[in-house]
Amino acid sequence: MAYVDNTMIIRRDLLSKMAELFNEGNFTEGLDRIPLEMAPRRKPDSDRCCIFKERVIIKEKLIPLLGFELEDDRDELKTLASYAEEALERKNPIDKILTVVDEACTSCVKNSYIVTNLCKGCVAHPCMMNCPKQSISWNANGQAQIDPKTCINCGICMNVCPYHSIIFMPVPCENACPVGAISKDEYGIEQINEDKCIDCGKCITACPFGSIMENSQIVDVMKSIKDENTEAIAIVAPAVIGQFKSTTDTVLGAIKQLGFNDVLEVAKGANVTTVNEADELLERLEDKAPFMTTSCCPAYVSAVEKHVPEIQKYVSETKSPMYYAAEIAKKQYPNAKIIFIGPCIAKRREGMKDPNVDYVMTFEELSALFNGWNIEISKEIPLTLDKSILNHGRAYAASGGVAKSVLEVKPYVNIKPVIVNGLDKKKIKMLKAFGKTGKTSGNFVEVMACEGGCIAGPSSNFDPKTGSKLYEKNLAALIESLED
Repeated sequence: MAYVDNTMIIRRDLLSKMAELFNEGNFTEGLDRIPLEMAPRRKPDSDRCCIFKERVIIKEKLIPLLGFELEDDRDELKTLASYAEEALERKNPIDKILTVVDEACTSCVKNSYIVTNLCKGCVAHPCMMNCPKQSISWNANGQAQIDPKTCINCGICMNVCPYHSIIFMPVPCENACPVGAISKDEYGIEQINEDKCIDCGKCITACPFGSIMENSQIVDVMKSIKDENTEAIAIVAPAVIGQFKSTTDTVLGAIKQLGFNDVLEVAKGANVTTVNEADELLERLEDKAPFMTTSCCPAYVSAVEKHVPEIQKYVSETKSPMYYAAEIAKKQYPNAKIIFIGPCIAKRREGMKDPNVDYVMTFEELSALFNGWNIEISKEIPLTLDKSILNHGRAYAASGGVAKSVLEVKPYVNIKPVIVNGLDKKKIKMLKAFGKTGKTSGNFVEVMACEGGCIAGPSSNFDPKTGSKLYEKNLAALIESLED
C-alpha cells in the first residue's frame, strides 16, 4: 500500500458507508444519497471544478465497489439503487478485476515533458534544434513551449537543455505499472490491457485522482454473512498480523463477530506450501536445475505467463497457501462459502480459478466492515489460535519470509536465497535474464510483487514501513503467547 492520501480515504469512506447501509437494512434506498452527503451544496473545499462533477465521480466509484464494470455504453441515469438490487440478486461476481473511472481520469498530464519557468530562452535553442518532430516553439515571453499534439516523448529536449528547465512528468499509473499494461486512449482516458495486466494493483495506489478502482466482492461477502442459510468461513492471510494495532487473536475474534461461522488461518496452508516447496526445490537441485523460483505470489505467476515465459520452467509447481488453506476449509465445511481475506488484488484472480474459494475480500474492505458494523476490535473476544500451525507459516507475509520458511524446513540443504522484493520494470528485465541465461546468484528465488511483501499489498491498511514494524511486533507477541 502507498502512504495515506485523500483518494484512499474517500475509497475507504465509500466502503464503510456501503457496509453501514447494508447492516442497517437500508442498502438499496440509501446508496443514492451518498454522493449528495459527501458533496453537499456550497461545499467549501471541493477538489473538483464543482460539486456536480464530484457527485458524478462518487457515484461512478460506487459502481465498481458494488461489483460492476463501468461500461462505455452504460446508462448514466441508472440509479445506484438499481445496481444494488442487481448485486443482491447475482450469483457470481464478474471476472474483471480493475475498472477505470473515466470521469475522474481527466486531469492527468497528456504529455510527459514539461517546460518549466526556469527556461531562459537562450540563443542556442538546443531543444528546438534537436526536436525530431518540430514540436517546440517560443511563447510571448520568449520561453520554449512543447506542442503535446506532435510531441512523441523522446526526451531529447530534456537531455540537451543546458538549464535543466525541461522535466519529465510521468503519468503516475503508467509509470507504476511494471508491465506496461495501462495507457491513454484517444480521449486521454487510461485503459487497462487485460492481456498484459498482472493484477498487481500498483496503478490503484499510484493514481492521484483515485480513478482506478477494484471491482469489489464486498456485497457478495456481506450477503453470505447475513444469510442465515449460508455457512460462511473466513480464511485469513498471514499478513493480518501487520494490519491492525490489536493482537492477532483479537482481530480474528472480531472477524468471527462479523458473523462468520468460523475463522481459519491461511498460515496452516502456508505450512503445507513450505514443505511441498522445500521438497520440490531439493528434488530439482538433485536433478541439476540451476535454480527454482517461488509460486505463491499470483501477480508474479501472472507476470511469468504473460511477460517472462523464459523463466516459466524454473517456477515452482507448488500451490499457494490460499489454495491449501481453502482445501482444508472445504474438507472441514463442504457446504460452506469460503472467503479469503488478504491484502492482495491479484488473489481475486487466483480465487476465481480456485474451485474451493468463493469470494476474496481485502483488508481494506475488512476494515470497512468493522467500521460500518460498529465492531470494536479491542473489545471482542479473542479467537483461540491453532497451535498446530508452525511459526514459519505465519512468517510468509514479509519479503524473505518464504525463503526463511524453506530454510527452516530444510536446514541441511545448501539453499542460497535470492530475494526479489517487489516487481518493477527493471526487475521484470532481471527475471527475463535469469530465465534466458539460467543463472542467478543463488538457487532459490523468492519473488513478491509488492515491495515489503504481502504486508504492503495494494489493499493493506498501512504503508510498508508502518506495516513491517507492526508485523514484527505482533508476530513476536503471537509466538511468545503460543509458547506460554
